[in-house]
Amino acid sequence: MAPHIKVLSGGAMRALMVEVVPLFERASGTGVEIEFRLTSVLQKEIAAGTAFDIALLPRPELDGLTRAGKIAADSVADVTRSAVGLAVRAGVPKPDIGTVEAFKHTLLAARSIAYSDGPSGDYIAALLARLGIAEEMRPKTKLTGGPVAELVARDEAEIGMQQIVAILPVKGAELVGPLPSELQNVIVYAAGIAAAAQNRSAAQNFIVFMRSEGMQRLIRAKGMEPG
Repeated sequence: MAPHIKVLSGGAMRALMVEVVPLFERASGTGVEIEFRLTSVLQKEIAAGTAFDIALLPRPELDGLTRAGKIAADSVADVTRSAVGLAVRAGVPKPDIGTVEAFKHTLLAARSIAYSDGPSGDYIAALLARLGIAEEMRPKTKLTGGPVAELVARDEAEIGMQQIVAILPVKGAELVGPLPSELQNVIVYAAGIAAAAQNRSAAQNFIVFMRSEGMQRLIRAKGMEPG
């Protein structure tokens, strides 16, 4: 019987992983079952003892699971670095977000904004407070567990903020650009093998494959940088 591994991945990595998985399966002969969830949901499932071989999550959350004994400490490796960007509906004028003041003005002028209830959304919420506009933005803010740019594409939000990797695949929305460098939050996604992995060797091969030169080119094509 061919080896088989199960991967639990944060949803922001979907656009990349749907291409990585079949490439790895063809190259290795190993079958891969992958499930995408909100990071917070995966943390709870892993803590509760769900069976898996690899977790692909933001580094702080993965480190927490490692300290809890759920991830083998010697297996953890950074895979990608993902920046947060701003999106608008395709075809509309792109606002100025080139400076902190321009970005702040764009937010205040927008009739509605959207961001996720995942890791990038946590950062955006804290950023609005840091900019001193959290109260003004609260009545016109929409949260979503899915791709933020989908709300923008449907004109349910004028602008959306999420990791660039989650914005680029959405038809009907366009990336304006990354947040100003002074405000940027780069999320490092890392892979780790379950302490109770059934097929550690195949899981390790998968992580090595994700960090290979060919995959680095694919990672960049998806709007991220290799870890």
